[in-house]
Amino acid sequence: MIQRLDSRNGPGDASTVLHRKAGNQSIAQLVHTLGSSLRSQYGERIHKIALDAGFTCPNRDGSKGRGGCTFCNNESFSPNEGLKASIPRQLYEGKQVIAHRTGARRYLAYFQAYSNTWDTLERLRAMYDQALADPDVIGISVGTRPDCLGHGVLELLRGYQDAGKVVWLELGLQSAFDATLERVNRGHTAAEYFEAAQAARALGLKVCTHLILGLPGETPDHWQSTHAQVLAVGTDGLKFHPLHVVQGSLLARDWRRGEFTALALDQYATAVADLLELTPPETVIHRLTGTASLDVLLAPAWCNWKWKVINAIEQELRRRGTRQGSAWTGTA
Repeated sequence: MIQRLDSRNGPGDASTVLHRKAGNQSIAQLVHTLGSSLRSQYGERIHKIALDAGFTCPNRDGSKGRGGCTFCNNESFSPNEGLKASIPRQLYEGKQVIAHRTGARRYLAYFQAYSNTWDTLERLRAMYDQALADPDVIGISVGTRPDCLGHGVLELLRGYQDAGKVVWLELGLQSAFDATLERVNRGHTAAEYFEAAQAARALGLKVCTHLILGLPGETPDHWQSTHAQVLAVGTDGLKFHPLHVVQGSLLARDWRRGEFTALALDQYATAVADLLELTPPETVIHRLTGTASLDVLLAPAWCNWKWKVINAIEQELRRRGTRQGSAWTGTA
């Protein structure tokens, strides 16, 4: 099994994809995407395969809290959730899907589900080694929280990089405002993120920072401030996500009560275009949007259509005649 929450196209989305392909420019000509970065390095398409290694999170297992972030789908919590298909099996199944979709032959193993550095060093090494043992896997991308980098984890990742593997450390910050982080029950502070990012980059590791737009109580001023602070400390990559409401989350309760309103697509596209213009041209953009499947998505509906969102961002940049880095001045 592989998770595909970030790669679904909703019903009727075929026309959107065709429109994208028919355009004079692709998003990769306006944005320094991870795909284009890897293609320039390896001369071929490199595809991510999302993996679930059965890890958990300190904000769910009681170490810091239970229930997770307010936007997490708590109904998916199960006592058997650690019983996943093996890493080799997930890679095999992912390859079969990708072979039909894109024809890519080399891959980046993406440890995606929950906090993928939240375990003993021995188990982490075992999971990463299984993925890297596949001859078609060129490296790993490890998603985690900034408070889950215990002794030896960064050195372990650097060892893979020193051995010639691609290594990305994906750190979920979401917002640089502690009041917001507390409101959504993140369980860590912005300072913990900045400390973790600096420690990782000091060892030469590439850091990709996750940011969520549309968190309760935040405005575009908050998003731009968070973005500026992240750039000032230093990051090698960025992921942008719209906040979406899913069933089983605490946020869903607030949404049903009318206490939270999700962003409209044009608001999100405008906000991402604003941030891209202020992003250094060399920063690698790993994601422009995040999606959820219709069986759990409550709002906004457009979060089910990946390419509809990417097209909207591309069209906004074209309308302005700008691209990533257009407004970057070299200072954050």
